[in-house]
Amino acid sequence: MQTAIDIHSENPRRGRAAAIASLRAENVHKTLGTHPVLRGVSLAAYPHEVISVLGASGSGKSTLLRCLNLLEVPDSGEIWFRDEKLDIRPPAGRNGARIGDARQARRVRASLGMVFQSFNLWPHKTALENVMEGPVHVRGLTRRAATECAEHYLRKVGLIERRDHYPRHLSGGQQQRVAIARALAMEPEVLLFDEPTSALDPELTGEVLRAIRSLAEEGRTMILVTHELSFAREVSSRVAFMQGGRIEEEGPPEEVLSRPASAGLRRFLDPVC
Repeated sequence: MQTAIDIHSENPRRGRAAAIASLRAENVHKTLGTHPVLRGVSLAAYPHEVISVLGASGSGKSTLLRCLNLLEVPDSGEIWFRDEKLDIRPPAGRNGARIGDARQARRVRASLGMVFQSFNLWPHKTALENVMEGPVHVRGLTRRAATECAEHYLRKVGLIERRDHYPRHLSGGQQQRVAIARALAMEPEVLLFDEPTSALDPELTGEVLRAIRSLAEEGRTMILVTHELSFAREVSSRVAFMQGGRIEEEGPPEEVLSRPASAGLRRFLDPVC
């Protein structure tokens, strides 16, 4: 069977220089409190790419993802969705940078599916109802159409038989798969994963990684923050290693992970050194 890397090697990234990135950050800076978290980060995800972002805790990985989705507003730099520059206004006094065009931000966010470390499911809604929320209230689908959409994506992540279960009756791995189905139900152009297995016991991690692997094999465009190095090597078209709020190395996984150029990445890959 074809692996995700086999599929990526056949994708049209050979023409990436002429392509428009699905999502791109240019020279993004972000300070939280008095701590500079991002120091001039640039990263572009082109159609059908899977980019794994690696790095130690506190390196800025999650903040980068939140800036790409405008859950955090960069202090400076640019975020582009396709060929559209997002309207981010510079800091104004003590208020910090802000979104200039709220309608644009809502529209772009609807095209970016986000899966968080914690599952963030509505506890009083069933798995089906959790997945239906976005299609009904954001995409404007009828309840019948939203039900069909939710059932389709619950089936895709292997949970159609749990459609009527509440989150408290689901394992952590099942809850995260519902969260993935919820993101997919928005029909996003880019999927963002923020350490989706970090809250799971090891025996539950595999079922979530299998769901993500199947999406990679479909050719979905994804940016994945993860500590799962072997998984990143298997499914990624590129990996980016962050340290100190900067991308220190970036490239194909077989090069970056097998022949790291920086001392920081070598320590990260082999912490006993």
